[in-house]
Amino acid sequence: MSDQFSTEISDRICTHMNEDHASAVVLYAQAYGDKPEATSAQMLAIDANGMDLTAQVNDETVPVRVKFDRTLADAEDAHHILIDMLKQARKAAK
Repeated sequence: MSDQFSTEISDRICTHMNEDHASAVVLYAQAYGDKPEATSAQMLAIDANGMDLTAQVNDETVPVRVKFDRTLADAEDAHHILIDMLKQARKAAK
């Protein structure tokens, strides 16, 4: 894990996403993790190249790796890409 994404930063982002944006995490698993049938998901870790999730699929917990389309610089960059990805996934779902 790079300095920009220490364990503390990853944990902070994951806690925030899981507590405040749970529906977004499910959408990431569905749209970017190739798990359209996911009914819930949790973000376990985030780094400069992607995020690790677990998703509930057909009553089974499965690991999901979502790769970013570019390497992120820092936590602020992660904030922006997560918002952009959410907007794209919502647009595609319409």
